[in-house]
Amino acid sequence: MNEAPQETLANLLTEDRTFPPPPEFTRSANVSAEAYEKADADRLAFWDEQARRLDWSKDWDQTLDWSNPPFAKWFVGGELNVAANCLDRHVEAGLGDRVAIHFEGEPGDTRAVTYAELLDEVKRAANTLTDLGVEAGDRVVIYMPMIPEAAVAMLACARIGAPHSVVFGGFSVEALSSRIDDAGAKLVICADGGFRKGKANALKPTVDEAVDRCPSVEKVLVVRRTEQDVDWNDRDLWWHETVANASNDHEAQAFDAEHPLFILYTSGTTGKPKGILHTSGGYLTQASYTHRSVFDLKPENDVYWCTADIGWVTGHSYIVYGPMANAATQVMYEGTPDTPHTGRMWEIVQKYGVTIMYTAPTAIRTFMKWGDDVPARYDLSSLRVLGSVGEPINPEAWMWYREHIGGSRCPIVDTWWQTETGAIMVSPLPGVTATKPGSAQRSLPGITVDVVDDEASSVPNGGGGFLTIRDPWPSMLRTIWGDDQRFLDTYWSRFSNMYFAGDGAKRDADGDIWLLGRVDDVMLVSGHNISTTEVESALVGHDTVAEAAVVGAADPLTGQGIVAFVILRGGVESSPEHLADLRNHVAKTLGPIAKPRQVMVVSELPKTRSGKIMRRLLRDIAEDRQLGDVTTLQDSSVMARIKDGLQAAPED
Repeated sequence: MNEAPQETLANLLTEDRTFPPPPEFTRSANVSAEAYEKADADRLAFWDEQARRLDWSKDWDQTLDWSNPPFAKWFVGGELNVAANCLDRHVEAGLGDRVAIHFEGEPGDTRAVTYAELLDEVKRAANTLTDLGVEAGDRVVIYMPMIPEAAVAMLACARIGAPHSVVFGGFSVEALSSRIDDAGAKLVICADGGFRKGKANALKPTVDEAVDRCPSVEKVLVVRRTEQDVDWNDRDLWWHETVANASNDHEAQAFDAEHPLFILYTSGTTGKPKGILHTSGGYLTQASYTHRSVFDLKPENDVYWCTADIGWVTGHSYIVYGPMANAATQVMYEGTPDTPHTGRMWEIVQKYGVTIMYTAPTAIRTFMKWGDDVPARYDLSSLRVLGSVGEPINPEAWMWYREHIGGSRCPIVDTWWQTETGAIMVSPLPGVTATKPGSAQRSLPGITVDVVDDEASSVPNGGGGFLTIRDPWPSMLRTIWGDDQRFLDTYWSRFSNMYFAGDGAKRDADGDIWLLGRVDDVMLVSGHNISTTEVESALVGHDTVAEAAVVGAADPLTGQGIVAFVILRGGVESSPEHLADLRNHVAKTLGPIAKPRQVMVVSELPKTRSGKIMRRLLRDIAEDRQLGDVTTLQDSSVMARIKDGLQAAPED
């Protein structure tokens, strides 16, 4: 971590717009303000109550064992089966005919999978895994497109107590093999391919090459999706020839609350991958509770859609485990937002009557770039709650989302959490909170998030610092797979007895929390620590800018100078006068100290496959040096296009 950002962060951006929840929404909301009071009065009793929303085979003896921090144990002695909580209990309650997944393939093929059908398929898959020699504790790697079989594979692993590790179905051979190897996986479940951007994208060749490097893998189970020709090996088995013919008679066995549920890797393709370990009881408790409370889920009426991929933690917690534990009906979409046209997302909302939508700020800013007229062509009146996840959302993107997607009526829940936290930690509650554009606002009931200075003291309202978590929470990571020391060094060494994973934040005058991005992305300009997030928000606040990324580049005068890369809204032409206007707009919004040294117009930004901007590569361009590693980019050729197409404003 850089030394410079350890000073208190500057607090530059102000926001005074607020939107109280509609009274009719508040009257029927799942959670009221009383939840904060109950959790404050007795935090562990609060989590006891949430855990009892699940079915347990054996009650727990102790809510939390924190005798060996930071190694937590929740619901000690309790036993449950995660998959049974997501499927069996709903079917037994008479909900078997409820649609669990409305699947929309990118080519336009569709499937409606009920809870009874999903349970049947999961039982067959569980028997297949057992027949292949997979036992409780064995690891299974899943490398799949966004198809229902991906959720089936995860739930089948959970059913038999085999921890899964899902790898995004776009990662390279190197990334996949390193994760298989680190987990010591016995089985890989994949597909021949998936549909993306209008064509069949092969996955099996990547798996073949990766598995050749991994002696722990005994079998590869392959779902036929694209029907491409694939090489076939002795270890390979077709899903439709094994799972389809397996018995659907399978009794779910209960496992200890601390039994490993999944490993999810967070590092890039370079260096040793970092396997985040999540266990069963505490994770499912918080994923289920937050899904119901943050999105105000009414499972008998709502159609929920999280646009993430199952390769990310958002897909684990808010596509598979949280929604299915709550018997939700949801949409699963295989493809990209602009295939075959830029209105595809809104076409799907209209088609299925989606009521709750959860997507990323980077997607929202892309929709802004495509134009207000695109969503205006569709009936989005079914929507009632909008969510944001993945990175801080700037106020103008928040307002666009509210106005053009939510019809100025839907509460927006801007959520902060991480792979490591397992579930949402900071968010408005839609029936309680008067929301502010761009703010995640306050920690949820039962969660103790703080913003501290370099000495670990809470910053006052109006101050900025480091986002920390002071008390253990049910869905917290238990360790880094196979490396307890790395777990301690990475998350618990910066502040004594507090979790810190590298995000900066500020408190506004009301005490609400604003995320400022990674501390490593903070810029030190003339002795002031300035967040890239605030400067980017100011730029997107200009009516010609759709998206912005900001970096600090070495400057002999100020230490670092602010260099901005902007994508303009459709139809906007740039000029030296326009770029100067953008620089002045930032100075007027945030103050002269935040005025960019340069503004560069680009057609796209370098993003990882999860949608995060890779600012270090932009810093390489700003400082005119050789580009670093680009293997984790969604499109590694984007950097060459950026360098070839740059228009730079003159410096002062």
